[in-house]
Amino acid sequence: MPAMQGFDEVYLRHYHDVYLFLLRLARDEDTAEELTQATFVQALLHIGRFEGKCELRVWLCQIAKHLYYKECKRRGRALPLPEHDALREDERSLQNAMEDRDDAFRLHLLLHALEEPFKEVFSLRAFGELPFARIAEIFGKTESWARVTYHRAKRKLQERMEESSHEN
Repeated sequence: MPAMQGFDEVYLRHYHDVYLFLLRLARDEDTAEELTQATFVQALLHIGRFEGKCELRVWLCQIAKHLYYKECKRRGRALPLPEHDALREDERSLQNAMEDRDDAFRLHLLLHALEEPFKEVFSLRAFGELPFARIAEIFGKTESWARVTYHRAKRKLQERMEESSHEN
């Protein structure tokens, strides 16, 4: 039973961080709560897979992220779009594209076709509103790597949006 007591401590220490991470992704308290619980169940079931290569909180957020994407796929819906006020100033051109339904659909198609890690880093930053430090933790990279990867992804999407608008 001592292992379970240790896991209770992990739960109490990391619950709030995992919940906030999922709340940013899902933008829904019920979904975030449900997936947070599922995250800790999965972590308990697979604790033997934790190799200590990253912080435990980061490992838990990786589990949470995978459960979130699995849930989105199960529900057959795309990731939620950010609120207008939540966008940063440097993302205005992409926001303008999202205002038009056709452009928004085209942007989602382009994002879907974007190669990794650009797709995930962009989604975590733009839609999940995660700080670069957290994104870096998830990938086990530096904060500057997360910044550069995000800006490259944004540039690729903007270029591809321009290319696709010239084709139409």
